[in-house]
Amino acid sequence: MPHIAQHHHQHDIVELRLERAPVNALDPDLCAELRSAIDAAVDGGAEGLVLSGGPKVFSAGLDVPFLLTVQADAAALRQAWNTFFDAARALAACPVPVVAAIGGHAPAGGCVLALCCDYRVMADGPFAIGLNETQVGIGIPPGILRLMRRTVGRRQAERLLVAGEMVPAARAHAIGLVDELTGVDEVVTRAAAWLQELLRLPRKPMLATRRLAREDLVDALTDESLQLDHFLREWHDPDTQQALREMLARIGKG
Repeated sequence: MPHIAQHHHQHDIVELRLERAPVNALDPDLCAELRSAIDAAVDGGAEGLVLSGGPKVFSAGLDVPFLLTVQADAAALRQAWNTFFDAARALAACPVPVVAAIGGHAPAGGCVLALCCDYRVMADGPFAIGLNETQVGIGIPPGILRLMRRTVGRRQAERLLVAGEMVPAARAHAIGLVDELTGVDEVVTRAAAWLQELLRLPRKPMLATRRLAREDLVDALTDESLQLDHFLREWHDPDTQQALREMLARIGKG
């Protein structure tokens, strides 16, 4: 069953909506679907994309229960992480602009996907966004640190990532982690409106300038920048394993 719904908006804008209940946890199937959906939308003539998620939760990040079930198989664990990073790369390198319509919480991998978009519209309410990996015992790959640095600056990124802080929507807007706040029912509408304004510009120079400005984003997601081998070794650290088990117990999956 597909977990991404496609909706067409005016001006050849295509919305890709994550629909994997209950919280759009990013397992390999969903990540592979997202990458394919991006390619298909662009090949089909989309001039801009909106990436949206469910109400209350944009995406809860990688599917940790799934990761723990496959972690004894080194190849399967690597493939799961690589499939996620492939989805992030597809957003970062997308040849047309992409806006994240964040209608709820966006922790960890959900925040990474949002950071790979051109612009972030978030619901103004009791929602939070952030890279909270240290809270659950996971270190941050260097390339992901670079994503946060390019968005909020070096000092702010240090404070947020070391603490694993989830940033409430109003503060996320104040520090530039998200670009716009709106009502929870309007995030997709506002995302499409921002794209429509951008798409009124002369197309070729806009896209060329965008590509130049995003070279560092694409570079942050290379294998060399992510240092996946080191990251996967750290995944098996006893502190990480204990913290992940404790997290699953808190959410009732332990």
